[in-house]
Amino acid sequence: MNQIWGLLGEYGLHFVVGRKAAMARLSEIEQTIPAPLWRLLSHQLQRLRELDAEILAAEQEIAAWLKAEPAAQCVDAIPRIGPITATALVATMGSPQACCSGRAFAASLGLVPTQSSTGGKVSPFGERPNAYNATTYGPDLYSYLRMLLVHGARAVVQQAPNRHDALSCWINELRSRRGMNIAVVALANKTARTIWVLLAKEQDYATA
Repeated sequence: MNQIWGLLGEYGLHFVVGRKAAMARLSEIEQTIPAPLWRLLSHQLQRLRELDAEILAAEQEIAAWLKAEPAAQCVDAIPRIGPITATALVATMGSPQACCSGRAFAASLGLVPTQSSTGGKVSPFGERPNAYNATTYGPDLYSYLRMLLVHGARAVVQQAPNRHDALSCWINELRSRRGMNIAVVALANKTARTIWVLLAKEQDYATA
């Protein structure tokens, strides 16, 4: 879609912000660009519409599974978690007892600092994938789950300066000391631990 906008920009055609609104106006430009270019664009736009339909169908499947799966509903209740992350985590985790603790579950997703120890001094350098899971389940799946948690955490961290609840205060204090990226990964780690506690101890987020 961005390539289409860039190409049309070469012809002086610019659209309002928002893909759906812009696509609704595309029929108005047919007479303003060469016919061969319009035919090519029509094929691309048709493919985009097909992709939209496929994405909608996938989202409906996820929503239906979420509605039928109590564990996924429990995870989805966490404010910084959405349906895609909740269903993906529950489907991947299987039995929460496979990990002995929330810390172990967070570590299995790679949400732990890489450490370099020398002379008794430990220096963290950021998150790393867990070797056991990378060889047993494949690195792509756990990288995907880690990405979902990190992206969700980043959105929360970005909004934290405008909030004054306990979690936001904790985020802001950590961010001021350690920086944005450390705060994001720390929150993702915290979220993973919370998920494990809810599922392993069969608790609701509101009462945990």
